[in-house]
Amino acid sequence: MRLWKMNGAGNAFAIFDARDRVFTPTPEQLRDIGQTLKADQIMSIESDVRADAFLRIWNADGSEVKACGNGTRAVAHLLLEESGKDQVRIQTEADLLKGSRADGGLVSVDMGSPLLGWEDIPLSEKMDVRGVDLKIGPIDNPILSRPAVVSMGNPHAVFFVADVDAFDIPAIGPLVEWHPTFPEGTNVGFAQILDRQTIRLRVWERGAGLTKACGTGACAALVCAARAGKTDRQAKLILDGGELLINWDETTDHVIMTGPVELESTLEI
Repeated sequence: MRLWKMNGAGNAFAIFDARDRVFTPTPEQLRDIGQTLKADQIMSIESDVRADAFLRIWNADGSEVKACGNGTRAVAHLLLEESGKDQVRIQTEADLLKGSRADGGLVSVDMGSPLLGWEDIPLSEKMDVRGVDLKIGPIDNPILSRPAVVSMGNPHAVFFVADVDAFDIPAIGPLVEWHPTFPEGTNVGFAQILDRQTIRLRVWERGAGLTKACGTGACAALVCAARAGKTDRQAKLILDGGELLINWDETTDHVIMTGPVELESTLEI
């Protein structure tokens, strides 16, 4: 079996080629893989008659998830190089996604439409998704409150802050990740608006912790910022590991994510 170690804007992946064999790791094995290879997510590429491949995704804690934007871009790069095509279709548990080549050696993925209903996130009860009733810190003087929420195939809560570096994200992230408001947990974004085309973002990922980049988190931050009138519908997202360009297309309602991919190593196991 072939194993690729890759990253997308610093988001680290261990990707197994399971198109000609069954790959069913246990949660314990997945956690070992994540720790040994320092991977935020572990993925397997599987055969699928509906698309060029099916992508199965696990977080570093061994939990299976439906979506991973940067991981989909990494797999799209592998399939594009392997096939020589300009576009590939990747089936995930969340949706059928399209990956394509972009200028400068970058890779784009059409992430589809954001899900904006409270039940789509999901939330524990009906709330305004532009600012849910959640506070961190003293009730009368919280340090953070009312995050915007959206699903990009996985749940995201986005706090808009004046300075992302002013917050202890490893301490705050877990408090929100499994807050009762989110019955399936949530990714937690800390977004600093630099201007209408630029957002500084750090993300505490559900099941992975603080990562150098989060593709679906970048998409979520742009969607929430644009809905709030804080940015245009296209912006550059500056993450700890690199930059992503996110475009929420007004005509199709689809979110297109473009960014770098790096192949670090290839192993036969």
